[in-house]
Amino acid sequence: METKKPILIDGRIIAKEIKKELAQEVSALLDGGKRPPHLVAVIVGEDGASLSYVASKEKQSREIGFTSSVYRFPETLTEAELLKTVDFLNEDPEVDGFIVQLPLPKHIDEQKIIERINPRKDVDGFHPTNGGRMMYNMPSFVPATPMGIMNLLNRSGVETVGKNCVIVGRSNIVGTPMAILMSRNNAQANSTVTLCHSKTKNIKEVCANADILIVAIGKPEFIKEDMVKEGAAVIDVGIHRIDDSTKEKGYRIVGDVDFENVSKKCSYITPVPGGVGPMTIVSLLQNTLKAYKNEIYID
Repeated sequence: METKKPILIDGRIIAKEIKKELAQEVSALLDGGKRPPHLVAVIVGEDGASLSYVASKEKQSREIGFTSSVYRFPETLTEAELLKTVDFLNEDPEVDGFIVQLPLPKHIDEQKIIERINPRKDVDGFHPTNGGRMMYNMPSFVPATPMGIMNLLNRSGVETVGKNCVIVGRSNIVGTPMAILMSRNNAQANSTVTLCHSKTKNIKEVCANADILIVAIGKPEFIKEDMVKEGAAVIDVGIHRIDDSTKEKGYRIVGDVDFENVSKKCSYITPVPGGVGPMTIVSLLQNTLKAYKNEIYID
């Protein structure tokens, strides 16, 4: 019997659709004589993944008509100097939203920096004020990756209402906000949510009961075929570079899910790369436009 192929949730295509919608909205603002939205990124040090992400953010911001600025600092920047930069951006009326790219050098307290950001400009959605507002179902800036995953599910037609959703990983950036969003009482959520982590017993059985499985555990190909229910929708947040001498580049990119084998069982699945990743920056752009329009914190 021929194995039914899953529907591939292509984040690149969905991100392109959203960027087209954003570009049209920005164009209308400019036609009305208004300035474009302005997104700023602050990066400290030379972390390769961070540099790549910030460069992509800058490029995509400009593609849709945003003003994009990047503040680049050496790894030797002091915490006091970074706080001073955050204060400056908080006060700049021409800056609608900004991110401080993580991770930061070890001598800088990340939480202190995050808490210094004005919640109105916190388009990463990491400030405790935005986290609290999201928890109480108030308007807030939602972290970019969970927001992107919600867009992927909804725009791909994945049914969420009444479904068992299992989330693997409880970080403040992905897992915990994802659990809140998927349990919300609305037509795009209304799932019964289980949040798994390193202390979860019988994780294999828990995952195998999921109609929707969202994996953000940070372990290459952790989710195997026998951990996935037949017909489940699988969202893979992880991305890892694995040495592979059979490849031209000497490595291959994998996620937290064993894609080759898991894809034989599920109804929907995200690829790595090209699934969740492209949606993160798009969500950041959506948040910036909301900040520009004062849609979250209305004056």
